[in-house]
Parts: sequence; structure tokens; C-alpha cells
Amino acid sequence: MQEYPIKRGLTKDLDTRAAAELKNCFGVEPAKTEKGFRIAFGALKRLDVNPGAGGKSVTIDTESDISAGDEVIIDTNKRFRKFLDAVTGFSTKERVKRAKSVAGE
Repeated sequence: MQEYPIKRGLTKDLDTRAAAELKNCFGVEPAKTEKGFRIAFGALKRLDVNPGAGGKSVTIDTESDISAGDEVIIDTNKRFRKFLDAVTGFSTKERVKRAKSVAGE
């Protein structure tokens, strides 16, 4: 399970934006869960997206399909990164930079 901060100004409509981005990036209609949304796609048996503490972060839990082929894995990872960019408002480089600064504290 991983928690990602949300860029300031993007926290208000996190639930609706997360569901819309799941559908946009993965092309699958997300199922509503107790706390958030769930999909299964490609190399992911399960992808759970839940709002984090105070609605200023998003918690993502995944379960991988180890039997997936290389092409499927590459496509799934590409779509997952695109989803994270859209839902958090931060690029991959910005997320890495923030994670390193938090780990260094």
C-alpha cells in the first residue's frame, strides 16, 4: 500500500476525479468500495484507490498478476503512471522528489 500526496487545489473533487481517471486511463468502469474504488486490469489483479487522511492524499493498494506477459506489464505500468500523474497533479519526477524529502526527515 502506498500513499501519494495530492497537489494543492485538486483535493476538493478527489472521489469523482479518481473514478473518472480510472476509467480514462484504464478504460474500465471502477467498482465502488467502502472507502473508494477498485478495478482489475492487465497485470493488476486488483487496484484499490482510496482517499487518504484529511482528503489531502490518495492511498493505492495493488495486487499483481505474476503470470502476465511482458507487453501487458509494460502497458499496465504506463497506464498506472498516467493515472498517478492525473489524480495527484504531480509528475513522476515530482513524486520521487517529494518521497525522498519525506524519507529524509
